[in-house]
Amino acid sequence: MTRNRLRSTPVPGHRDEYTGVDFNLGFHVRSYVLDLNYRVGPNRLTSVATLQLDNWAPLSSLTLDLAAGMRVTQVTGSGTAGQNIVVSKFRQSGGKLRLKFREEIPVDSEFSLTIRYSGTPRPIRSAWGEIGWEELENGSLVASQPCGAPSWFPCDDTPDEKARYEITVTADSPYSVIANGTLISKKVSGSRTTWHYRVEHPMATYLATVQVGEYQQLELGEAAGTAVRAWVPAQLKTQASEEFVQQADMLALYSRLFGPYPFDDYTVVVVEDELEIPLEAQGLSVFGANHIRGDHAWERLIAHELSHQWFGNSLGLAQWNDIWLNEGFACYSEWLWFEHADNIPAAESAREFYGELARKPQDLLLSDPGTRDMFDDRVYKRGALTVHALRTMLGDEAFFRMLHRYISVGRHAVVELVDLKREVLQESRKLGIPDSEVDTLWTVWLDQRELPAFPA
Repeated sequence: MTRNRLRSTPVPGHRDEYTGVDFNLGFHVRSYVLDLNYRVGPNRLTSVATLQLDNWAPLSSLTLDLAAGMRVTQVTGSGTAGQNIVVSKFRQSGGKLRLKFREEIPVDSEFSLTIRYSGTPRPIRSAWGEIGWEELENGSLVASQPCGAPSWFPCDDTPDEKARYEITVTADSPYSVIANGTLISKKVSGSRTTWHYRVEHPMATYLATVQVGEYQQLELGEAAGTAVRAWVPAQLKTQASEEFVQQADMLALYSRLFGPYPFDDYTVVVVEDELEIPLEAQGLSVFGANHIRGDHAWERLIAHELSHQWFGNSLGLAQWNDIWLNEGFACYSEWLWFEHADNIPAAESAREFYGELARKPQDLLLSDPGTRDMFDDRVYKRGALTVHALRTMLGDEAFFRMLHRYISVGRHAVVELVDLKREVLQESRKLGIPDSEVDTLWTVWLDQRELPAFPA
């Protein structure tokens, strides 16, 4: 069952316990080619998605995730090596596109599906609010974590199923379209412009995004050979220049501490609307107008979102119960930035937030916080404190050596707790630290609800 999956542990049953969505079993999507025609005014999407797949089980049928608002009109298949892949029937129900094939597809086949669909894209209602494609006052954005990708394209929407992407969007010419990856071409035809992006590195579906708005490009510099830029509304250009003045310095610091920046460039998008929190995607981050005041009030979040390019985007999750591997390291990255920029030791930040956690309910299990609490601030802060406990135990030299190796080994794949612990043990054994001490740290911070003693 797990032969072609990126994760090392078996699929836990047939349903994602966090999102409540049934897994689409039997195959792996290698790439998505998305050709989107978007009318901004009516928020209307007419699309063709071509998926390249291979299967680790014989298939007489399969399912993909797709929201009801996107209505499929045609599905065709084709195979390699002379295979005749015929879709005999398709239907949509329960947030799934369900396909049946005329003949069973043998195991280890390579084939493609071309899906034509259209509709008015809307966010998906979830336990965490509305997620996915969202219409703005003047444009649209996509923020899909953890299961909103089906709001705009048919996919296998689970975090460990990474794929490569080609994203082409044709939209009304006054609007800029920003998507993941490298801009390959931009072609104007009459009152419409076509933007073509290519994602070379494997990407989880929840990190795929399209941002549409009337934006101007703002160059933010270069760091470690990586271009840093922003797309902002004209009226926010001055504030954004000040707010993101340290963005390249942040990227330079993280490249030194974590290893090379994992993607081709880094882009920030500032939308005209207010957003509750900034939003992460692969290779870019999205901020609301309320985060861009020109006074550096949200500096920690600018650092936080950038660090997700390593923790969460390059190092993907195998399953959502490990969400602290994303958010704990990203929160600790905030402390590392202030340690560098303002000479505030990470230990001081850790002590401050330890005090906050101590005043909150002690009912969260970091290794498995559950659907309700997976984005609770305690996951972020306790996760960061766990990272600080590792740093305290190993010392700076061994800690950052461990971190470099952990990030390098997991680059553009997925990670689990076993991967982090393996790298920790490699350093702790060199230092003569008993395995039992590492096991104890693991247990008290990850597998017990009560807050442990402050790491010292």
